[in-house]
Amino acid sequence: MKRIITLIIIGMITLFAAPQAEAQWIKDLGKKAVKRAKERAKEKVEKKVNEKVDKTVDKTFETGEDIVTGNEKGKKNAEEEAAEKKTTADPKTKKDEQPQVGKDAEMSWNKFDFVAGDEIMFEDLLVGEQLGEFPSMWDLIEGNVEIAKVDGENAISLYKTSQIKPLMKEPKNYLPESFTIELDFFMYKNHEEKLSQGTYQFYLMDENKEILHFYFWGHPDPSDNQIATTTEYISASGEDKRIYAGAPFTRGGWHRLSLSFNKRALKIYIDQTRVANAPNCAQPKWFNLMGDYSNSGGETIFYIRNVRIAKGAVPLYDRMMSDGKFITYGITFDVGKSTIKPESMGEINRIVKLMQDNPDLKFSVEGHTDSTGNEATNQTLSDARSKAVVDKLVEMGIAADRLTSSGKGQSNPIADNGTDEGRAKNRRVEFVKQ
Repeated sequence: MKRIITLIIIGMITLFAAPQAEAQWIKDLGKKAVKRAKERAKEKVEKKVNEKVDKTVDKTFETGEDIVTGNEKGKKNAEEEAAEKKTTADPKTKKDEQPQVGKDAEMSWNKFDFVAGDEIMFEDLLVGEQLGEFPSMWDLIEGNVEIAKVDGENAISLYKTSQIKPLMKEPKNYLPESFTIELDFFMYKNHEEKLSQGTYQFYLMDENKEILHFYFWGHPDPSDNQIATTTEYISASGEDKRIYAGAPFTRGGWHRLSLSFNKRALKIYIDQTRVANAPNCAQPKWFNLMGDYSNSGGETIFYIRNVRIAKGAVPLYDRMMSDGKFITYGITFDVGKSTIKPESMGEINRIVKLMQDNPDLKFSVEGHTDSTGNEATNQTLSDARSKAVVDKLVEMGIAADRLTSSGKGQSNPIADNGTDEGRAKNRRVEFVKQ
């Protein structure tokens, strides 16, 4: 009986306790489910992250993408690309394309003693010329010659062996006893390029006889950056002479050729370096130039631009004393800018010397333009150019109170703006005595 009563009591206790135990079990089960759910979620997230990392790493090896920046290796971000475009837009700024212009280069130009003639006889800046057409201010002797674009500017291209001469009223009798000739020429840097061993030929003539034959070319050895030159000329006494020289500068890109003849003394420069000095040369009457590819063994194209012929210079002091001023065409600027070209240093050095030798001299430096373009723009440009000249003279030691700048724009022409020769004469710098 006691055993039956005990079993009944136990059953009742179990009956009353069951709901509570079930509730606790459910509660425990819920906790386990939440924990497991969190673990499963974590596993899924980790799996996705791992998959993403794997894909990223794979892409890095396949495409070279930079994991940190998201850019392909070697590929710049937008800011870097913009900076690079700004640097490389001008071919002259590309590394190894052109010699870097540093202080040493500026100092060497400061020693440049070439002085351009002060009366322009012929000047061709190739303004308004059409691509593919024959240059309008020249005459063809032989070959294939046309206008082309180089570094975004017009140039005369001479294909293979071609020869031209300036188009003048007296084609074989126009050079005076004192004159200067200037031009830019393009020289490829790499010996494997089109102008490797092709030769520029420059001739000064007396009727049909050669007075001078000056020729220059890029050295065929790729490790040698010099421009080799040879000058053959006939002296006033009729003897044949020859001068060899090497111009010590990198041959890539544009260079300036300057030639001066004063009665019998002849000098030739490439950039700031004098490569020929003939003290007793016969009097020439006209000139022509040629691009000759016969030694290059392949296709060759030659390029020239900015050609100017001028009568020789009268001493600055003499002109100033007779006219109260002197006009110079030897100070030139980048097109549409007030940046003074390096080849102007010969004339600037001469003016510095004049002012040093005559300490009481004071000048108003006046810039003039031709009538091409907008009048207001020309006025602004002439203001900036005259100031640039004054600043340069002050930089070279002339007291600032001895100089003033004044831009005249196109308001005071001295020649007909309707002709090329007239416009060339109107583009000038005047030093007016104060």
